[in-house]
Amino acid sequence: MSKKLTSRAEDYSKWYNELVVKADLAENSAVRGCMVIKPYGYAIWEKMQAELDKMFKETGHQNAYFPLFVPKSLFEAEEKNAEGFAKECAVVTHYRLQTDPDNEGKLRVDPEAKLEEELVVRPTSEAIIWNTYKKWIQSYRDLPLLINQWANVVRWEMRTRLFLRTAEFLWQEGHTAHETKAEAVEEAQLMNGVYAKFVENFMAIPVIQGVKSESERFAGAEDTYCIEALMQDGKALQAGTSHFLGQNFAKAFDVKFANKEGKQDYVWATSWGVSTRLMGALIMTHSDDNGLVLPPSLAPNQVVIVPIYKSEDDFEAISKVADTIMADLRAKGVTVKFDKRKTHRPGAKFAQHELQGVPLRVAIGARDLANGTVELARRDTLTKTVVALNDLTDTITVLLEEIQEALFTKALQFRDEHITAVDTFEDFKAQLETKGGFIAAHWDGTIETEDKIKALTKATIRCIPLEAKLEEGLCVYSGKASKQRVLFAKAY
Repeated sequence: MSKKLTSRAEDYSKWYNELVVKADLAENSAVRGCMVIKPYGYAIWEKMQAELDKMFKETGHQNAYFPLFVPKSLFEAEEKNAEGFAKECAVVTHYRLQTDPDNEGKLRVDPEAKLEEELVVRPTSEAIIWNTYKKWIQSYRDLPLLINQWANVVRWEMRTRLFLRTAEFLWQEGHTAHETKAEAVEEAQLMNGVYAKFVENFMAIPVIQGVKSESERFAGAEDTYCIEALMQDGKALQAGTSHFLGQNFAKAFDVKFANKEGKQDYVWATSWGVSTRLMGALIMTHSDDNGLVLPPSLAPNQVVIVPIYKSEDDFEAISKVADTIMADLRAKGVTVKFDKRKTHRPGAKFAQHELQGVPLRVAIGARDLANGTVELARRDTLTKTVVALNDLTDTITVLLEEIQEALFTKALQFRDEHITAVDTFEDFKAQLETKGGFIAAHWDGTIETEDKIKALTKATIRCIPLEAKLEEGLCVYSGKASKQRVLFAKAY
């Protein structure tokens, strides 16, 4: 297969799909709408998972695991949540197959093996978790309960795209219980901030923290906090959400506790999550027509060493130097790979590592050994420099930090240049079609206006920014009074 990608300018969607496959991140599976995450793609997800897990534990959370299957009666208990996910649910009705007497060699569902109660394959875990919490929480001494799980979920999407929207995906979901409303709100805000910190510091993606409008909230939540990012094609991507659930699930599952006054009260709840959709955000924020561009903090290999040689003696000499370089870099916490495959020529190796977004590439040939130098190539800028071997480790550690910062700065500049304030609906539509990005516009606060704008433009309210200043104005569509601008965009 050719490694050359369709250009982003020609067809952004096709470029993305090709890149995911050709960079060996993931591929479609035999199950409609599901994906196989390949080792290189999973290595990136593992680094994301490790950093997030560390941040969760630093904020007092513990990991647990809950069942994949949710009895239908439990799923129905919180009405808004059930209605919100009903159309995406996969349901297990039978527990056994048998040989089909009418079709030799084939199997069919055993009609005698019908479940007494149908099981929903979790689209989210609030129902099964809150049914469990009823047994765990009796007193204020049991609170706060701060639990996270790493899991897979199933949402039967009709239109799928690798990482961005698949029928099954990987994620983490936090579910916490609190003594007071103030504590739960603080928790939801805290975890939204944790997500923002991770995405900005590790993924090098600038985000806007905000609150969702009523129609965009998580089903069953009283408030949904979010982080919104902007992709290179001018579309927004919801990178994470954190929900203040009030007492809705506590009341649905009768989760009460004895407070400090000895009275029974319902607990206050939150839930929050990010998923493998972050992989899509990572790809679309930084990558180019040559392939992936990975921030060093999440690259499986931050440095790759490629030998260039004609004889076995040259290869042996280069290998000894490469071993020393690797030991020095690993001592500094740098992940490094020596690509000593003899089945690929140097040019093919360069192309592969460029396609897969390795931040720095070191090329060493016999002449380099004689000169005591190496060639160092940056993936983000595609620039090459000659570096003395004695300076290589220090140069690489400095450059990795520089690349991480440069990627964030570039993405931030793009994001800020694509936030446009408008005051008329004509300008709203024109900017959306020609420039894209976030449109900062006044909104009258009604679902009716929000729905009409979405129907006419396909743009939705991505968030009401937490740091937005109050500003008297008129709704861009209805002309009614508004107290602040909100961010609209077309989105993934």
